[in-house]
Amino acid sequence: MSLAYIILGFLQKEDMTGYDLKTNCFDQCIAHLWPADQGQIYKTLDKLFEQGWINCHVEIQHDRPNRKVYSLTEMGKTEFVRWLQSPQPLPIVREPLLVQLFFAAQLSNEAIASLLQQQLAAHDEKISSCEAINFPPVEDELGIREQLIHRLMVELIVRREETYIDWLKSAIKMLEVEN
Repeated sequence: MSLAYIILGFLQKEDMTGYDLKTNCFDQCIAHLWPADQGQIYKTLDKLFEQGWINCHVEIQHDRPNRKVYSLTEMGKTEFVRWLQSPQPLPIVREPLLVQLFFAAQLSNEAIASLLQQQLAAHDEKISSCEAINFPPVEDELGIREQLIHRLMVELIVRREETYIDWLKSAIKMLEVEN
């Protein structure tokens, strides 16, 4: 999956600037699923424009810099629907902590346990931020359906974090026993 399809999905809902995509969509909606920085977003917008999947028009503003507003083209809508219906491969998972642990035999158990405790705190914090997500009431059928899907996604993220936390606690306990 790429950032391009996420941007197409958000632009399917409404026309937006790159800044709107970053602050209203990536930072507030899917930061737990797919973080992106401003540079990545603008670079991807340029590629999408070159492919003909989005259009761009400039809104003149007198008191601020002009705004580039992006919208989805018919070709972009077609590509987005094609992608929505395509099965996704399993993700390539990179786990920096596990790579550290792979080489950590030279450290003391206390040092490794300390590293794991820090990870435990980070995963606890991620669960807290997921649980703080506010799902406002919606009335229309599409909104109710979208919210159900979003709740299911957050549930998976929380479960994944809980599994990682359980593993971290078990690993810490094993290290403490080995002392």
